[in-house]
Amino acid sequence: MKLGIDSFAAVNLQEGQKSTPEERAQAVENLLDRIVYMEEVGLDVFGLGEHHRAEYLDSSPLTILSAAAARTKKIELISAVTVLSAADPVRVFQQLATLDLISKGRAGLVAGRGSFSEAFPLFGLSFQDYDALFEEKLDLLLRLRAEESVTWQGRFRPAMQQQSVYPRPYQKEVPIYVGVGGTPSSFARAGRLGLPLMIAIIGGQTHRFKPLVDHYYETGLKVGHPEEKLKVAVHSLGFIAEDSKSAHEQFYPGYARTFTKIGAERGWGAPVTRPQYDAQVDELGALVVGGPDEVAEKILRHSAALGGLTEFRLHMNVAHLSHEQLKNAIRLFGEEVAPKVRAALK
Repeated sequence: MKLGIDSFAAVNLQEGQKSTPEERAQAVENLLDRIVYMEEVGLDVFGLGEHHRAEYLDSSPLTILSAAAARTKKIELISAVTVLSAADPVRVFQQLATLDLISKGRAGLVAGRGSFSEAFPLFGLSFQDYDALFEEKLDLLLRLRAEESVTWQGRFRPAMQQQSVYPRPYQKEVPIYVGVGGTPSSFARAGRLGLPLMIAIIGGQTHRFKPLVDHYYETGLKVGHPEEKLKVAVHSLGFIAEDSKSAHEQFYPGYARTFTKIGAERGWGAPVTRPQYDAQVDELGALVVGGPDEVAEKILRHSAALGGLTEFRLHMNVAHLSHEQLKNAIRLFGEEVAPKVRAALK
């Protein structure tokens, strides 16, 4: 199982505060420093999200990943996710291929529809076309990966007539995952296309996704994809500290702040409470928070609950943690958690 971290390029702001140019530049530099450190402590993969909001700097994740590629040698660098519904697949493929060349074959992309809606009006698109946009643009992106010269026609983008798209990537087939939440049709789409599945499990109980994972495998096998081509990766929120008490004390306040804000924006209602949080960090809950032994055990439980994972990525910086807190958690992940997980899976 590959082990890694997903992240946002976040600027920790107080409500109503605006970041300075110096703060934005330092936040990007800190992120690049952490990616280099992930490689140093032996983690396998890093994924960067995409947002178009004041508190994030990752509107162009493949650009930031290219900077990371120039500073690293081994770690895989993947967008997590690229909001493909709101992007031009030709430009996305060109940027992905460029990252693959800079990294000498360490690039990948999680194609998704995004958990925020800001990208749609920003690029003149209707949120009502949410799924149709993704379906069409994923089809074109896969064609661009497979063919140097493409003839293609769709509803949302001008047609292509034997047009060649460059540069071509370093890898023969750059990995493209389908990012999913909990919609059965999304799992079936990934299986039908024979693409690796990236499940964002940010709440609830992990084992409840097992029927959807089974649906993915059943769909993929039914249309003739070989079993080894069907892979399941999981993205989970969490944090690692020296012990469980410290981990929760550091992670909970920022977690509650973030999800209370998102809840207010989306009309979910009351602020996040500690009992609600505690229900997410028990043995069956989705959050992966604790000391190294506890986190290693929970990663293994996540894998077992879903029938075996090919990749697990921990997402820590939803909780307004400092650069130093994140680096310490990365150290614990690479030096203590990862060896325990790998030894258990041998």
